[in-house]
Amino acid sequence: MMKLKKLGKEILNIQRGGTVAIITDSNVAPLYLEICEESIKAAGLKAASFVIPAGEKSKNGGVYLELMEKLADVPLTRTDGIVALGGGVVGDLAGFIAATYMRGIKLYQVPTTLLAMVDSSIGGKTGIDLAAGKNLVGAFHLPSLILRDTEMLKTLPGEVFREGMAEVIKYGVIFDAELFDKLNFYVVSKDMLMSDGGMEELTDIIELCAKFKNEIVALDLHDNGARQLLNFGHTIGHAIEKLSDYTVSHGDAVAKGMLRMAEISASQGWCGRDVRDAIENILNKYGFDLSIPYTGEEILGVIRSDKKRKGEEIEIVVPEKIGKCSIKRILLEELKSIICEN
Repeated sequence: MMKLKKLGKEILNIQRGGTVAIITDSNVAPLYLEICEESIKAAGLKAASFVIPAGEKSKNGGVYLELMEKLADVPLTRTDGIVALGGGVVGDLAGFIAATYMRGIKLYQVPTTLLAMVDSSIGGKTGIDLAAGKNLVGAFHLPSLILRDTEMLKTLPGEVFREGMAEVIKYGVIFDAELFDKLNFYVVSKDMLMSDGGMEELTDIIELCAKFKNEIVALDLHDNGARQLLNFGHTIGHAIEKLSDYTVSHGDAVAKGMLRMAEISASQGWCGRDVRDAIENILNKYGFDLSIPYTGEEILGVIRSDKKRKGEEIEIVVPEKIGKCSIKRILLEELKSIICEN
């Protein structure tokens, strides 16, 4: 039985009555919205559903305010809650709405992509994009519930599943050499979902990644210290997404960003060439296009608006060895010279 069918009962343990607003997108709605609504109503809760166009371009101020007005028309109250049914875009947007509607109401994350299951649904980061860059407006708002149902990954396009593996590989690089070696030994693919053994193995990998993230979030909820390790590959990755007008997916951009940071780390003597090569090899094994069609100057132009910037400095995450990364604060001018010379 799908865990999604038990969502209403899980919510009822947290929210005693009232209304649950479901926010999802045009890709997920035809697959899972009806099941979600039925589960909530069967638990004796009211359901109100809202569908946004799929894609990063929906994560903006206009859609945010439009949904806020619709929630007020329901009307949704402070004792009600919001289900984020979807991937990272839905989770970030719905999470930010939950964080700010009536100064904060309950959030229930139901991730439908691999990337969201292992990363974006965990830890309470919510937000929307500005023209200058990703996630420049947001809030920390921990979900009251995260329901991960790996059965839903069966309907995920293979390419989207592969993109999610960038975040899984990231966990291996920054936390666990053993996980990295496992991912390198055999390619984790959507095909694993077709057998009981493969489903169990994939579920274990997802739970391990979730464990890593939960542990570091517990140490640094507001992203002022160790949690920034999770940004490995993201500073350059987010710049690539922005420069491509979001035609390059988050997972593909993070893969490019991880290799670029590994190259920088090796060039500066922060890691050995073998570390850089190991990261390139595993990303190639998973079929990532690692080319970057933008100049260092273009990438730096976007990084200057990155939320990790602190005055004329920025913190970057670089690998020291497989299973260990470090955070380095450097001047933007220094990063410019490093990026442009490598």
